[in-house]
Amino acid sequence: MSVPQPPEPIPGARLLFSLDPAVSHLNHGSFGAVPISVQRAQQRLRDEMEANPLRFFTQGLVDRIAHTRRHLAGFLGADPDGSALVGNTTTGVAVVLQSLGLQPGDEVLSTDHGYGAVSLAIQRECRRTGAAGRVLPIPLAATDEQVVQTVRAGLRPGRTRLLVIDQLTSATARLFPTAAIVGVAREHGVPVLVDAAHAPGMLAASVASIGADFWVGNLHKWAYAPRGTALLTVTPPWRERIEPLVVSWEQESGFPARLEWQATLDYTSWLAAPAGLFTLRSLGVDRVRAHNAALAAYGQRVVGDALGVAPAQLPDPGGPGVALRIIPLPAGTATTIDAARALQTRIGERLAAEVAVMSWDGRGWLRLAGQVYNTADEYERLAVRLPALLAQR
Repeated sequence: MSVPQPPEPIPGARLLFSLDPAVSHLNHGSFGAVPISVQRAQQRLRDEMEANPLRFFTQGLVDRIAHTRRHLAGFLGADPDGSALVGNTTTGVAVVLQSLGLQPGDEVLSTDHGYGAVSLAIQRECRRTGAAGRVLPIPLAATDEQVVQTVRAGLRPGRTRLLVIDQLTSATARLFPTAAIVGVAREHGVPVLVDAAHAPGMLAASVASIGADFWVGNLHKWAYAPRGTALLTVTPPWRERIEPLVVSWEQESGFPARLEWQATLDYTSWLAAPAGLFTLRSLGVDRVRAHNAALAAYGQRVVGDALGVAPAQLPDPGGPGVALRIIPLPAGTATTIDAARALQTRIGERLAAEVAVMSWDGRGWLRLAGQVYNTADEYERLAVRLPALLAQR
C-alpha cells in the first residue's frame, strides 16, 4: 500500500491564526481555531455592544440575528426559515430531546459511536420522562450497507420515538451514510436527529440532501466561526413543537426566534460567523477540504507506521473530505476516559502537541486532524517522539 503524500501547504494560511507557534495543534476537531480577522470582527461587535448596550440589544438585534442565520443556512444548504442559531450541537440536541414529549414506553435509539455529551443528554431526558435509551453497537469496520442494515434491524416502529445518528463521528472519525439511514427510518415512521457537529465547513453534503427531521452542526469547528455558533434545522411538522430550554421575550414569536433570543446572551459570536465563512471562501472551500483531508490521512499513516500499526489496520473514514483520522494505540493504553484524558495531557505537556485521545470499544485511539495551519513535519515530529512516551507507562 503506497504511502499517502502530504498536500502542498496553502501559502500564508498559518499566518491567519494566532496559535502558539511552539505547539503543534493537531486537534482542530475539538474546539476549532478562530482566524485573526474573525476575532477582530467579533471584537468590533463587542465594542459596539459595550459602547451602548441598550441600543445594541433593543434596536435591530433580532433582525441582525435573522440575517446572519439566513447567511449561514444558505452556505449549508439548509432552509433559513426552518433553522435556528444555537450555542453548540449539544445544545441543539437537548432542545430537540426536551421538545419530543417522551413518555414511559418510548425509546431513543443511538449508536455506540455517539458523542459522550449527547449520550448523557439522552440518558437525562429518559430519566426525566420515563422513556428508555437504547444503543446499537456498530463495528468500526462495518460497511455503509451493514450500518444501514443494523439501523433497520434496530428500529422499533411505534416505540422508537427518535433515532440519533452522527454524520461524522467524534470518537471514531467515521462518516456514516446519513441520507440512507434517514430514508430507512422514514420508511418506519421514525424521526431522525443528525449530530453533524463536524460537518459545517468540512463536508460538502447539503443539509437538505440529508433530509433529517432535525440536523444540528457547529460552525465554530471547520467553518472558522467564533465559538458558540451552531445551526439547528427542523422540518416543518416539528417547528412549532420546538421549545427553548429557557423562555425569553421572543417566546410568542414562534420558531426560530423563540429559540435564538436568550436575553443578554453575547450574540457577537453569531454575528461574526459570516466573517469565518468569508475566510473559508477566500482560501477556497474545495481547496481547504482537499488539503485538510489529505493532511489528516498523511498524519494517520506516519504516526501509525511509527506505532507499528499495519496500514490495513488504520481505519478509513469511508468518504472524501474527512479531515479527522484515528490510530489504534497499543493494547492496554487509554482504555478508560480518565486514562485517555491523562495521556492527552501528557502528550500536550511533554511533546508540545495537542491531539485527541479517545477511549472507545475497550481500547485507546489517537485522533488527528488536518487543518490549513498544519504542516507535514508536525505529524512527523509526533511520530518520532510518541513511541518513547507511550513506552514510559
